[in-house]
Order: sequence, then structure tokens, then C-alpha cells
Amino acid sequence: MERRTVLEGIRLTTGYGKGRRAAEVHTSLNFSLRSGELTCLLGCNGAGKSTLLRTLAGMQPPLSGRLNVMGRASDCYSGHERSKTIGVVLTDRMQAGGLTVYELVALGRQPYTGFFGRLSRSDKGLITRALHDVGMEHKSRCYVAELSDGERQKAMIAKVLVQECPLILLDEPTAFLDVESRIEVMKLLRRLATKENKAVLLSTHDTDQALAMADRLWLMTQEREMVCGVTEELVLSGWMDKLFGGDSIRFDRMRGVYAPDNDGRQAVSLTATDETLRYWVQNLLVRKGFRVVLSNEGIVSAISLTVNSGQNMSLRQGGETEIVRSFDELSEMLDVMV
Repeated sequence: MERRTVLEGIRLTTGYGKGRRAAEVHTSLNFSLRSGELTCLLGCNGAGKSTLLRTLAGMQPPLSGRLNVMGRASDCYSGHERSKTIGVVLTDRMQAGGLTVYELVALGRQPYTGFFGRLSRSDKGLITRALHDVGMEHKSRCYVAELSDGERQKAMIAKVLVQECPLILLDEPTAFLDVESRIEVMKLLRRLATKENKAVLLSTHDTDQALAMADRLWLMTQEREMVCGVTEELVLSGWMDKLFGGDSIRFDRMRGVYAPDNDGRQAVSLTATDETLRYWVQNLLVRKGFRVVLSNEGIVSAISLTVNSGQNMSLRQGGETEIVRSFDELSEMLDVMV
């Protein structure tokens, strides 16, 4: 499948206002989105993610720089052309309570239905498929006002699906969803990118799902810079540690999660023959306030913990070794040692 550049920013500056009253949020951003890829935009609250998405969607102009969509300058698009090219789901509360879910999703076909807005058999088929894809078939005749926040979000995603745009932009589309629904939506967006060759960009605070599903990441740091790259490269290069400005948490590259920073705490050398057991023993140690040192790091620590299969653990401290046979027992011992 051919990958093409769908969106490109060259020295783009985002912000609000004009002239002397202009307030810059980000300056000199360079980035591109390709078809067939899912990209996640990560950053703390107030980092400027929503401002960037609104700029990319054409809802507010960039302060300077160039923004190209499908090889054309973004400001050359008419409103009608833009609605066929860019699908947008924002976090703004929609005023559509008097519509049914089916009617709301059908609005996504408006760029194609002509002046009278009549739906063809093909249009209706697309609407039914979109409702099925987001798991909202059973709510199609319900009013939007009757939906939960998560259901509203799914309905808006279905509306974007029927627009059939090569570029889809979403601002925290999984924010109000439970775990199962978050995974379903992320799988759906990934399928849109990879199977239907669309460029999909979404902002999210769900780091776990971003690392698992995204082909590329855009990281907005506290220093107002944006770093773009393949997910695994950014993780291993240490950029995830710069996502938040505080010193209270750090990114655990081994587990792919953010955890309390325990660098100043007592170190425990951890050795394990089973990867699953190693992960959850490390999870317990970190929660109890210990700093985990893996055996291959070559760092000497006063406490060592060896984990064998069957949850048999050998805890060595001060020349003495104790056998631990359950997580409950290990937890109690660690409480005494802290």
C-alpha cells in the first residue's frame, strides 16, 4: 500500500490573535502525517495539543509558517473541500440533543448528498456500517441527549467515519470511555489507518494505548517543543522522560509506564526467570518505594531478590536469605524494610 504525505507543517507557529496581540503557543513546528499510519499526540494539560489540532483542522489560522494538506496550502481549501478532506472530533460539548444518533451520524454525509440532503442506499449503508464499527447500532434511534459522554464520543466518531476523509483528527476521543471501549476505539482507528489507508492523528492522555497502537508519536514537552518519530525510537531515546516537567515521576522504559521516581530510595537488585513474574514483582517493589536495579545493570545493592517459577522468591539482605512464597508475604516483608 502506497504511503503518501497527507499533512505537512513547515516552521508552523500556532496561537491566537493577530499582530501585536498575537499569543504564540508553539513556534517553528515541522511535522508530517502519512496515510496508513496512526499517530498519537501526547503532552500534559496546557501543552497546546488542542490548539494545534484546531489549527490543523482549519478552525483557526496559523500565526506563521506553511500548512499543506494533500499537497495544497491549507488556506486554499473551500469549506466544502475541507469537509471532504478532514474529519474532526473535538472535545467540545455538541448541541445536538434533539437529534437521534442515526441523524447525527448521517450529517457526516452532508458534503456528498447535495442541496436537499437526501440519503442514497449507499449513504445509508455507510451510516449503518459506521454505527456497527463503533458499537452503537442498538442506540441508533435514541436521542443524543439520552447518551452518556462515552456514547456521545462514539457517535461523533461514527459521524467522522461516514465523511470518508483521507485525514482524521481527534482530540482525546477515548477520554470518557471505559477500558474495553477505549481499546475498541483505538483498534478501530488503527484499522482505519492501516486497512483504509487514512492518516489518523489523535491527542490522548492514555499513554499505554498510545505506545501499544501508534505507529508514530508527537510529543509536546513542557519546554514548548514538539518531537516526532517512530514510537519505539522515542521510547528508547529517552524523550518520554521529557514529556512532563516535574521530578516526581519517571518513564519506565522496561515496562512502558510512568511510575513514581524512586531514584533516591533503597535499591533492590532483581533477577527473574519468568518475565511475567519479574514485571509484577517490580510493580510491587516500585509501589512500596524501592528502586529496582536489574541484574544486567551491574549495580551493587544491599538487597537482592531472585524470583523463580512458581512464585518462589529468595530475598537476601545483610548476608541472610529468606524464602518468600507469596506476594502477600513479600509485601509484608517490604513494609518492614522501608
